[in-house]
Amino acid sequence: VQLQASGGGLVQAGDSLTLACSDSGRTFSSLLMSWFRQAPGKEREFVSGITWSGSGTQYADSMKGRFNIYRDNAKNTVYLQMRSLKPEDTAVYYCAGRRGRTLDTQPDKHNYWGQGTQVTVSS
Repeated sequence: VQLQASGGGLVQAGDSLTLACSDSGRTFSSLLMSWFRQAPGKEREFVSGITWSGSGTQYADSMKGRFNIYRDNAKNTVYLQMRSLKPEDTAVYYCAGRRGRTLDTQPDKHNYWGQGTQVTVSS
């Protein structure tokens, strides 16, 4: 498993942005995938997660209704569509994968991590 995140950038408040995380391995479809983010001086926090098939998703409360996670197993890629972005969404966003049966919001339960992509939202 080798995860590569992309799609970050500098946007204005209210804009939309879609992040992508691709896996160069062959077992992507067996991974539970999540997005986390970490702002300067803060702990890494759970953003969203998705099950193997994509039929199950989970979101942090502050992202519900604004963020959408989905995956394309044929492309070994998971996406995070972000709408109505706010300055407080500014952070480095990481994709992460874990093997198991259920999604988990704890970073230390994830075995595989991408390198992170910076999202900066200006007011």
